[in-house]
Amino acid sequence: MKIFGIVGWSNSGKTSLLVRLIPALTGAGLRVSTMKHAHHEFDVDSPGKDSYQHRAAGATEVMISSAKRWALMHELRDDAEPSIEDLVPHMSPVDLLLIEGFKHHAHDKLEVFRRTVGKSLLAAADPNVVAVASDGPMPELADLTPPRPLIDLDDTPAIARFIIDHCGLASRSDAA
Repeated sequence: MKIFGIVGWSNSGKTSLLVRLIPALTGAGLRVSTMKHAHHEFDVDSPGKDSYQHRAAGATEVMISSAKRWALMHELRDDAEPSIEDLVPHMSPVDLLLIEGFKHHAHDKLEVFRRTVGKSLLAAADPNVVAVASDGPMPELADLTPPRPLIDLDDTPAIARFIIDHCGLASRSDAA
């Protein structure tokens, strides 16, 4: 299973890009899963539901299952936040696991950059950022060591092709 990240500052467009990339990659015949890092407390359950009550009562894990999907919730309680290395084994094997966030982890990633966000370029300090997708010119990329390619943020097929090539994956269209 190949792992590739999509990183950037808040409001840069990471989720919007992923929502466009997933059908482009699955349309190329790849099986794709995602992992998303949240910087704040979140809940996928709601008060009053049986599963919520199970967790509130102290269960470490609660699995919900139906004919359409299943979900496993794991309460950390006072345990440390798990690393990517801890989480990946819980994922079913696929061709490509796209990770949104975890910007400081040492995996290859594409940075989504918009000057209008007003934040610094992550690629300037992170050699694991192997390309940048932006909505405008980025002359400073040529000064980075190593230089990083710039891909138009709106060119989803080009970004998908970059990820496929970078990860050494063959799309269905390559096999034909």
